[in-house]
Amino acid sequence: MKIFHIVPRDEWNDAKKAGTYRPVTMDNEGFIHCSKADQLLGVANSFFKGQENLIVLRIDQEKVKPEIKIEPPLEAPMSSMLFPHIYGELNLDCVEAEITFKPNDDGRFSLPENLLD
Repeated sequence: MKIFHIVPRDEWNDAKKAGTYRPVTMDNEGFIHCSKADQLLGVANSFFKGQENLIVLRIDQEKVKPEIKIEPPLEAPMSSMLFPHIYGELNLDCVEAEITFKPNDDGRFSLPENLLD
């Protein structure tokens, strides 16, 4: 199964130089937020609206070394919507693609055509 993570391009480039990806959410919340394909737009338009210089990482869940838990979001623990959370630094070899993710003119996002290629 493929899961997805939205990240600023500069932050991802720094991770590639470092050899591992550890976003600030690891320190604040203990995990890396990810989405399933059908959840990506909701996340993007709720938390990243209007932001430029983003990419979507397409991650092969089978190659992720840390534990992945499928659970409700922290903001809504009683939610029936469950998201993949990675509990540890992301090993770079599990990332299949880095997909440019630009907002539309109104600041909202559309799914990139090559998301699932």
